[in-house]
Amino acid sequence: MRIWSLHPKYLDTKGLIALWRETLLAKHVLEGKTKGYTHHPQLERFKKQQHPLDYINKYLMGVYDEAISRGFDFDRNKIGTILPTEKIPLNKGQLEYEKNHLLNKLKLRDQNKYHLLTLLPEIEIHPLFVLQEGNIENWEIIR
Repeated sequence: MRIWSLHPKYLDTKGLIALWRETLLAKHVLEGKTKGYTHHPQLERFKKQQHPLDYINKYLMGVYDEAISRGFDFDRNKIGTILPTEKIPLNKGQLEYEKNHLLNKLKLRDQNKYHLLTLLPEIEIHPLFVLQEGNIENWEIIR
């Protein structure tokens, strides 16, 4: 499971669809609807929030918006109510780690997206997050 911190516009089609499915799975975990993945590190930043489901719904909305802009037919009803939330801090080191992780995937799957991403001096983050100084997040599994 990978819940990307970077903006979903950088993902290729395969990555965007996977993100949608994996984040819906994460939502099910937070709702207590599944026994698997309950201790998955990617969920830590959501679990730390007072109302984790509000945050995962807001995250899903960002993925949904990107999918709709590309002409996908994702089911909005799977998200639920979107309530106001504070932004979750994201360390710059985490963003850089994820950018490199995505570049490795895109190099194999989508050369056009790979080259576009290599040309960008800065990349946007998912709208749920706010960038701050810092290293790779403690919850990240480094490979």
